[in-house]
Amino acid sequence: MSTPTLYRAIADLPLTVESVGLRRRARDTSSGFERVSTTFRLRGDGELGRGEDVTYDAPDHDALFADPERDPRTPADGLGFEAALVGEWTFREFSERLDDVDLFPAGEPERKTGHAYRRWAVESAATDLALRQADTDLLGLLDREREPVSFAASTRLGDPPSADRVTEIAERVPGIGFKLDPTDDWTDEVVGALPTERVRVLDLKGLYEGTEVDQEPDAEFYDWVLSSFPDAVIEDPAITDETRHVFEGEEHRVSWDYPIDGVESVEALPWEPAWLNVKPSRFGTLEALSETIEWARERDVTLYGGGQFELGVGRDQLHALASAFYPDAPNDVAPGAFNDPAVPDRLPATPLAPSAAPRGFEF
Repeated sequence: MSTPTLYRAIADLPLTVESVGLRRRARDTSSGFERVSTTFRLRGDGELGRGEDVTYDAPDHDALFADPERDPRTPADGLGFEAALVGEWTFREFSERLDDVDLFPAGEPERKTGHAYRRWAVESAATDLALRQADTDLLGLLDREREPVSFAASTRLGDPPSADRVTEIAERVPGIGFKLDPTDDWTDEVVGALPTERVRVLDLKGLYEGTEVDQEPDAEFYDWVLSSFPDAVIEDPAITDETRHVFEGEEHRVSWDYPIDGVESVEALPWEPAWLNVKPSRFGTLEALSETIEWARERDVTLYGGGQFELGVGRDQLHALASAFYPDAPNDVAPGAFNDPAVPDRLPATPLAPSAAPRGFEF
């Protein structure tokens, strides 16, 4: 496979890293858990590049701040991997160096996905820094217009399920679409209260194992979801001997998210996809992300961006990527206010307008 456009544009940019710092963030979410993330901060040549680690387990973040007396809002010093990142590089050389760097010096992460999430945090920080040191931005480097980014609001319906949060958001944001997570306790009455014509994506979460959001595959439930939302994209069903028949003739409505971390994972799907949810942190490296975007574009696969409750710069970087490659899609990259436990009185409208003068990995 030829080198992808996105990676090729950035790979040979010079990159100077003089120091590494961290910032810890935490925030309650509408899904009922406290989101913790860590921003990696790379400095060099008077510039600052940032990337966000969206590892889900708080202990994995806490381990980066091993000194209980140190204020987590201040830069880290003495990181086990700091010396390995400092130096004069091209972006390609820096990424290759990361292959040999242990980003979890205090021990293995709670989940294996943590490795890719943290690798992406460092690579996106390096991308941001390299672009700033070159006095450019992502869209400018790619010679692409900065397009407004459409987004869908992603939310769960609570326990017991209720359409209230969805209808509140729909009333406050004209024209907004939704990405919802159906569960087997949904009823016809709940669906009847939803603005079904605005539901763009339904995430069945059929591929998760050992999480609080697991949804066991069930052919009857899947069939009910498909018929209740005839215009929605169906994400991450579990395709088994018992459920495969439900999707015969409906393959064009199916999207994939959880297993997608590179071209090999896409080619291993039950059929060539019509839709893919792109979560950069799942890929770990800019190269793997780039290869997958190019693979999909060559085959007219519809892409849309996915978020993971980013608390800082990570969400803005998702907007930048969406602006470059899939601005009009049902992007699950709504601004952070949509994740607040209570629906705010004022919410941003879709589409999001790009910055007039971005730098680095900014939207």
